[in-house]
Amino acid sequence: MAGSAGPNDFGGRTSVRVVVVGDRGTGKSSLIVTIAAESFPENVPSVLPPTRLPSDFYADRVPITIIDTSSSPEHRGKLATECKLADAVLLTYACDQPSTLDRLSTFWLPELRRLEVKVPVIVVGCKLDLRDEQQQVSLEQVMSPIMQQFREIETCIECSALKQVQVPEVFYYAQKAVLHPTAPLFDQEAQTLKPRCVRALKRIFILCDNDRDGALSDAELNDFQVRCFSAPLQPSEIVGVKKVVQDKLPEGVNDHGLTLTGFLFLHALFIEKGRLETTWTVLRKFGYDNDMKLREDLIPVAFKRAPDQSVELTNEAMEFLKGIFFMFDIDGDGALRPAELDDLFSTAPESPWAEGVYKDATEKNALQGLSLDGFLSQDLMMWSLRFHVTLKEETWSDTVWKALKSIRNLLWTLMTLVEPASSLANLIYIGYSGDPASAFHITRRRRLDCKRQQSQRNVLQCYVFGPKNAGKSALLNALIGRPFSEKYTATTSERFAVNVVELPGGSKKKTLVMREVPEDGVKKLLSSKESLAACDIAVFVYDSSDENSWRKSMELLVDVASHGEVTGFGMPCLVVPTKGDLDPSPMAVQDSTRVCHVMGIQAPIPVSMKLGDSNNVFRQIIVAAQCPHLNIPETEAGKNRKQYRLLVNRSLMFVSAGAAVAIVGLAAYRVYAARKNIPNASGELSV
Repeated sequence: MAGSAGPNDFGGRTSVRVVVVGDRGTGKSSLIVTIAAESFPENVPSVLPPTRLPSDFYADRVPITIIDTSSSPEHRGKLATECKLADAVLLTYACDQPSTLDRLSTFWLPELRRLEVKVPVIVVGCKLDLRDEQQQVSLEQVMSPIMQQFREIETCIECSALKQVQVPEVFYYAQKAVLHPTAPLFDQEAQTLKPRCVRALKRIFILCDNDRDGALSDAELNDFQVRCFSAPLQPSEIVGVKKVVQDKLPEGVNDHGLTLTGFLFLHALFIEKGRLETTWTVLRKFGYDNDMKLREDLIPVAFKRAPDQSVELTNEAMEFLKGIFFMFDIDGDGALRPAELDDLFSTAPESPWAEGVYKDATEKNALQGLSLDGFLSQDLMMWSLRFHVTLKEETWSDTVWKALKSIRNLLWTLMTLVEPASSLANLIYIGYSGDPASAFHITRRRRLDCKRQQSQRNVLQCYVFGPKNAGKSALLNALIGRPFSEKYTATTSERFAVNVVELPGGSKKKTLVMREVPEDGVKKLLSSKESLAACDIAVFVYDSSDENSWRKSMELLVDVASHGEVTGFGMPCLVVPTKGDLDPSPMAVQDSTRVCHVMGIQAPIPVSMKLGDSNNVFRQIIVAAQCPHLNIPETEAGKNRKQYRLLVNRSLMFVSAGAAVAIVGLAAYRVYAARKNIPNASGELSV
């Protein structure tokens, strides 16, 4: 299981730029001239112009451009610029000058770090022929402490330009460090494959395990070899490969063939033996880049759509996800426990829901310790795929199992709405092999929905605005079934919550995504013309016991409504007074009702999350969002602009009508005049 890479197997890289640095007199220029001319020069300039090694110089057939540098203080700026443009750095010292070796760790390597040069470093000992034979010390012994301190060092090598000893190897290692880097694959300190590398290789193994028996048979191994290296394995070679694995790792081979454990062991062995090109060839044949992610050309990075269009999963994608869910729900408890979820995403670079907007978007422990009666008193469709759930066995019944098995994966729905490219990438990582276009649906433009007075969307996004401590987070928590908490924690960044809401009559369900916008983030949000294009409906929350809270919420309502009027991305808006368990502020209640009436939107919807009184607010949000032509607030400025447009239109109509009358009159006059000037039968003009 080995081979060499072809010219197109380097993640699209077509050249390698190597910058040579080091103290004056360490042999930088002589090294470059010797590799280019294949002979030692008599006279060498202090700094050479860029030197190019042709593509056929090494087997990988990728040309190398070598940049010489000066170590003089006056050229420090030029040196820094070249280092930042480098793909690899050759750092030289002179074998006959111990002080230049000391300078590697006291100056050069710290300087490269200061410049934030994050490329492989090849340490090169030049002038090997001049070393004092009485002070012979092994290279490993000298460099080991330095390499422990500076992990960016990829390789150390000594050479002699005069004797032409290991000069080609110097630049070969530099090229290899760029085309086949160690860092993404292997943890030198732990001496193990890196997690992302393991995940990528596991996905490749599964893709090659055609019969899904957990092992690569001889035929599957041979197919793998042909795909990656364009050459079949002989039967004796297959036997040899499996024997190497079995001798070192008995569980690496079973009756069916090479196991995943054995497959990973083989690649670790290749890397330890310096044959990184073998593993890299495999990874690149399957589309991986240096970050252990699939290349962008394999995953569309953008979905062509207007700002007011959204992306939803198709039924085909949902059916695939349901199948995946049940495949990884090993214990059949209707939920994915931590180990099961980790296993599901073990072929992706990482779990997409570990951080970011997804981490807190659903309630992970909503079912823990909940009685059957308590559970059944809730809307079963609200519970989604509850991850990281510990359940009491006595709380389950067939009704609960059936309900859980009929639900949709809300985090996938959220990811598709917020980051459709990431959703597609993760679908592919976990095994979706269909046409990417079949997994997603681009919704109709919201402006067109407004004209047709009906939204066709299955996933509706609600922006939640309001001042601090108004109850925005409590509203989102209620959507996902999280218990009310008296503890107040200010939201400093946008937060999402997602759940399924049953519509009146119980025949239809829609997915509601609520996006909490912190008060401090509203100004930044509204700085973009298209910032509200993705918003299907906006909710303005205020503390019903606090008149000042209502005043701030009203200001936000006016700002958002004005933005929608100016940009053309107006949306339905609702006002939600919270904390109905507290004594209400009469002024806030009266004023909010009056403002809603004046602006032409639905009356406020009071709620109390503490008392569990949601007043069907989520259902009302969905109903309002489905009628995008209603509940669009009008500001005074908007009304004035509307009246102005009506006046202008009426004026234009009056002017147009007057012009039409004038034109008709002129035409009639011309006909009359023409008739007066028609000669009579005698040839005289009529009087």
